[in-house]
Amino acid sequence: MRVIAGSAKSLPLKTVEGLDTRPTTDRIKETLFNMIHNDVPGCRFLDLFSGSGAIGIEALSRGAGICYFVDNSRKAAVCINQNLKFTHLEEKAVVLQADMRSAITRLRSQEPFDIIFMDPPYLKDLEKEALELLSDAACVNEDTLIIVEVSLKTDLSWLEDSAYEVVKNKRYKTNAHLFLRRR
Repeated sequence: MRVIAGSAKSLPLKTVEGLDTRPTTDRIKETLFNMIHNDVPGCRFLDLFSGSGAIGIEALSRGAGICYFVDNSRKAAVCINQNLKFTHLEEKAVVLQADMRSAITRLRSQEPFDIIFMDPPYLKDLEKEALELLSDAACVNEDTLIIVEVSLKTDLSWLEDSAYEVVKNKRYKTNAHLFLRRR
């Protein structure tokens, strides 16, 4: 796994040991950032369920103004900090070792994020819970782009009655990126 573009281009990233995380492949990461490249420079970025921090680090490498990394795992927080130090991006990063609920409670009154990316463990409805917690938070407004990585097996029928509208759905072999905005 490596940084695809920007100031840290081609630098290799460490991954979290074990089977608790599923690092986003370089190919999918490149596709994702090709879709959002105009929105990244200068943005406030939130990487929920960060794992190794690869998505947030890619955003910082491509010019994001600040990125908040959230992961519950101590191993993940250590890995993120190591990757940030190696890529020389640590001064534009805030790493929160916290569960998603606590982190959202802590961040909810902050100024709005421009982009929120979340890649929760599949098929546990954590994306639904996170989106519900964010639905009335000040850190999300109508302009905030929320990108959720989900398994293709995920039931998303609840989204029709949610506070969000799907603006794009990019499907891959086994997963998808949903692009959402608050209604």
